Amino acid sequence: MTDTSTVAPGPAVWSRARRRAKEARDEEFTAFVEAAGTRLRRSAYLMCRDWHLAQDLTQHTLAKMYASWDRVRTSASVEAYSRRVLMNVVFDQQRRRSGSEIVLADLPDRPDAGTSGAPELRVTLVDALARLDVRDRAVLVLRHAEDHSVETVAAILGLSVSAVKMRNARALERLRAQLGEDFLDR
Repeated sequence: MTDTSTVAPGPAVWSRARRRAKEARDEEFTAFVEAAGTRLRRSAYLMCRDWHLAQDLTQHTLAKMYASWDRVRTSASVEAYSRRVLMNVVFDQQRRRSGSEIVLADLPDRPDAGTSGAPELRVTLVDALARLDVRDRAVLVLRHAEDHSVETVAAILGLSVSAVKMRNARALERLRAQLGEDFLDR
């Protein structure tokens, strides 16, 4: 007679355990996507001015995050990591994009409830943002649209705090030059 208390679990038990672990992992990732997806897409749109491209960039970001989710989910800030991945995806896309390509901005079907101001004002500002360098645009989007601290923006973009401050000041100055001094004070 064999003692079953010392026998190691068989492959069927391991398979069920792995399946349950994968289901739990997928549920956790799905909850993250539901919480952060809209924010990521909005930031991507501010960077590229094209809702369809913003959706693609967001999907690419989420695919990269899913591939490394086991490592990422235990990190201190999954939100900060997602912003960093998104900005890297945007920078990569910007490098690949042809210089002759022209993106036309379409307004979304419904404006966000939290967004204030006239649609014309937002379109004008988004158009002005698009004329900035992609890294300057990233600083302004993270700093002002997402309201992150200078230190957080520096960490996300891999820059020094002073470089973020300098880029922010210069980018705001370029916006003022494009739009007029009193436009940004509205």
